[in-house]
Amino acid sequence: MANRGKYYITTAIAYTSGKPHIGNSYEIVLADSIARFKRAQGYEVFFQTGTDEHGQKIEQKAADAGITPKQFVDNVAGTIKGLWDLMDTSYDKFIRTTDDYHEKQIQKIFKKLYEQGDIYKGHYEGLYCTPCESFWTESQLVDGKCPDCGREVAPAKEEAYFLKLSKYADRLIEYINTHPEFIQPVSRKNEMMNNFLLPGLQDLCVSRTSFKWGIPVDFDDKHIVYVWLDALSNYITGIGYDCDGNCSDLFKKMWPADLHLIGKDIIRFHTIYWPIILMALDLPLPKQVFGHPWLLQGDGKMSKSKGNVLYADTLVDFFGVDAVRYFVLHEMPFENDGVISWDLMVERFNSDLANVLGNLVSRTVSMSNKYFGGIVENTGVSEPVDDDLISVVTAAKGIVEEKMEKLRVADAITEIFNVFKRCNKYIDETAPWVLAKDEANKPRLAQVLYNLAEGISIGANLLASYMPSTSEKILAQLNTSARELDSLDKFGEYPSGNKVVEKPEMLFARIDPEKFKEKVEAYEAANAPKQTEDKKEEAKEEYITIDDFCKVQMKVGKILACEKVEESSKLLKSTVKIGSETRTILSGIAKYFTPEQMVGKKVVVVTNLAPRKMLKGKYTSEGMILAAEDENGTLSLLTVDGETQDGGSIS
Repeated sequence: MANRGKYYITTAIAYTSGKPHIGNSYEIVLADSIARFKRAQGYEVFFQTGTDEHGQKIEQKAADAGITPKQFVDNVAGTIKGLWDLMDTSYDKFIRTTDDYHEKQIQKIFKKLYEQGDIYKGHYEGLYCTPCESFWTESQLVDGKCPDCGREVAPAKEEAYFLKLSKYADRLIEYINTHPEFIQPVSRKNEMMNNFLLPGLQDLCVSRTSFKWGIPVDFDDKHIVYVWLDALSNYITGIGYDCDGNCSDLFKKMWPADLHLIGKDIIRFHTIYWPIILMALDLPLPKQVFGHPWLLQGDGKMSKSKGNVLYADTLVDFFGVDAVRYFVLHEMPFENDGVISWDLMVERFNSDLANVLGNLVSRTVSMSNKYFGGIVENTGVSEPVDDDLISVVTAAKGIVEEKMEKLRVADAITEIFNVFKRCNKYIDETAPWVLAKDEANKPRLAQVLYNLAEGISIGANLLASYMPSTSEKILAQLNTSARELDSLDKFGEYPSGNKVVEKPEMLFARIDPEKFKEKVEAYEAANAPKQTEDKKEEAKEEYITIDDFCKVQMKVGKILACEKVEESSKLLKSTVKIGSETRTILSGIAKYFTPEQMVGKKVVVVTNLAPRKMLKGKYTSEGMILAAEDENGTLSLLTVDGETQDGGSIS
């Protein structure tokens, strides 16, 4: 196959604060499927992943564990690399931000940007979220908490160096507008433009002095380089970028990256901070940044405290590597979050893998052995029913390529399984067991089995990027080798006269749901979070007296008008009539309700909260509209039915 050029793909580097759950592992499998497919198309692929190993959170975790930060990240990085290897991912480079060459280049980059005036020294005073390692202003908080993770923030003030984001903002806006493919999906682009770029950028803090676990600023050793300048630059240091101009041949060939594949939660860092860093270094921008959705646990967001975290190695123990790869790739929508649960995995395993695929291969190989001693022959005895099978099978390659070009990986896999489903239907249409009863039908029976072997072979070749081990096993059972992608739209390439294996291997044995449920219950019982007596005491609800409750005044309010707050993606501003008075109330519920849905509702309002200034004092919120949150984080307003008048007291 002719070389179609280079293709450089990266994942976000995994943060070494702990073992990644299956939602984190999804990204590396997704990237691997894209890298494998690009190789099949004839691209010279370089696939980089790795670990992000500096920061205050790691320093704290290492101290809690009684070891050095380097010992801590060595342990976790080893775990992460082991998981990526377990999932059969074909990365070319695993970078660690504690690698010497990376640290030296980060120091050079920092100094270069400082000397050319893109980094300057000042001080930072704001509200700091340790888990996100981000500073926020009061106006950026949502309900007084970090807008990214929802956790508590704490006041912090320290001397710091800053990157002049504002200097490059207009240039970045123009670039995004003239390169519509740069940020995908489009919804992520709109979010970045409307919520961050167009309102105006604040300069970015790029150093810290309040902790030590980071890369020292070599000309001011009181400071360490802040995590995002350090972490994001891995995409160039890992392929040999040198700030002094002595870049490697690999860098010269591979940069700019063709695809940064990342989670939607860090899209801002990759489409605002990273492009501006590259502009300041006078380097081309990556061609595309794709912010994929999240894979959520079936009963809500994964949480170690809930004991509902699923890990890739655990799922592999239950289902096998390729079954897990199939599930996470097939069940993730293009833009919306996907869901994983034990029940759903069992259902997909039995219906798609055992029934549609495994049973198809087993039946075809078994019938070839039973009727022809394993010999598969193209006799040319065709009938009209063959035409639709051939049409579906030969069209699949083009459809899969089209879907992959748009990164619609789940749709590509669906198309491949449509091939297998069509083969199963063909068995029902042709009924080989009926043909076998009459010796005169033997040439036709042979052709039917040849068509099945060829259809399965093409499907198995297409499957190689997503389920590589399964693809190899299928081709081995058909006793044939892998083909080039370009040939998979031609029907009849399977060697006539070939002999399949005598005893087909069971690819995916059906799972008994009841027995499986017992295994899962035993596993969950053995791995349930263990609480000490002290923690159990802490977990008890703190009771209040009736006097405490009576201090809270709640009344019925009718929403007369509602609008979005332009300065915030999360706030709605409601005009609420409460008896004879009208109040303005700001609520962080724009993710769940449109202004149109709010108008006319009778809601429960806490009326004796002190008025709260928000968004730098531009707005004042005069109460709180109550809502209920379920375990999935979905909100429902507390509303009042019937003829209750606004202003009525809740008691």
